[in-house]
Amino acid sequence: MPLHIALISLHTSPDDDPGTGDVGGMNVAVRATALELGELGHTVDIVTRRTAPEQASVHSIAPNVTMHHLTAGPVERRIKGEHEGFIAEFGTALDAFGHVDILHSHHWFSGMAALDVARRRGIPHVQSFHSIAADASTPLSEGERPESPGRMRGEELLARESDAVIAVSDAERDTIVNRLGASASRVVVVHPGVDSTLFSPLDQPAADRPGYVVVAARLEPLKGLDLAIAALAALPAADRPDLVVAGGPTTGHENYPAELHTLAANAGITVRFLGPQSRPALAELLRGARMLLVPSHSETFGLVALEAAASGIPVIAMRSGGLVEAVDHGHTGLLIDTRDPAAWTDAVGRLLADPALASVLGCAGRSRALSFPWRRTALATLDVYAGLIDGRGQVAS
Repeated sequence: MPLHIALISLHTSPDDDPGTGDVGGMNVAVRATALELGELGHTVDIVTRRTAPEQASVHSIAPNVTMHHLTAGPVERRIKGEHEGFIAEFGTALDAFGHVDILHSHHWFSGMAALDVARRRGIPHVQSFHSIAADASTPLSEGERPESPGRMRGEELLARESDAVIAVSDAERDTIVNRLGASASRVVVVHPGVDSTLFSPLDQPAADRPGYVVVAARLEPLKGLDLAIAALAALPAADRPDLVVAGGPTTGHENYPAELHTLAANAGITVRFLGPQSRPALAELLRGARMLLVPSHSETFGLVALEAAASGIPVIAMRSGGLVEAVDHGHTGLLIDTRDPAAWTDAVGRLLADPALASVLGCAGRSRALSFPWRRTALATLDVYAGLIDGRGQVAS
């Protein structure tokens, strides 16, 4: 039976390029899953906040998939933390929305706006967090930031009261159950996918030395770009690749790029800051790179690592959160246990000095990425919806 599904993304639009403001992997996942659901014959409404006067209230992005912009708060981009103040107004606008069979919220802002709407309508509410706050008393990864009490209480409420919670990794599922108190029977892991047609290898591997390596992330301290700069700076100049950074500053961190420019200049290395990239541009950038670095302090999954694998290049990432699921250590890339730049320098140098190893890792990454199609993500998501709508009332863990 075709469903009418609303995917809620209050604070950031899946219509925007990753690396713009607060746009990241969550937006890629929402849009890609929506497109697959639409191709499967379901009607999908993506609902987000209006951030510019010229945005159309409603526009189609694909057959069966429609983008809706609701007015809540100022019609402009605002820093992420301010969106807590827009929840009530967004919820009121959402309450006036037409009939849907299920509400699926992405991030806690969306959930707090949508949960009451779902309850009043008597329809299921599904929650996906994509990132989770950490109480100051909780042992954290370095760089993981405690959040406001409002967020922590909200996430706990959503974890316990939503009809189902979809996590993007086993690591996130453990946090949802153990930190937020969700019932394990209502939390299911649905890994993100990758477009392996768009993200694909070069016909002939790049032979240029030293070439370039990529970091693709929003520019904010949590993403650890300082570590990438320090790691490359310690390589011998003759063997040192350029560092290419795809992404723009997170809203509220507009001065951070200048800090990175200064850090790179002081280290005496070349860093090319490209800004946010379209999906095709990022795919082209990745397939020509020697490797991808993911030095983030914390990631719930690390979608770009899967995109790099699909592009046939190895990944060096922090052994943190969901990155241990996105990267198969020693098979598709290397996971680093420390933030000591020397360890990262050694790993980068090892792959630069051994192109055969880099090629083996890249080929294995491509093969593994083919088992993560977005269609699989959509079908697993649909299974969660079906378990709620047909009255089974819980999802398989």
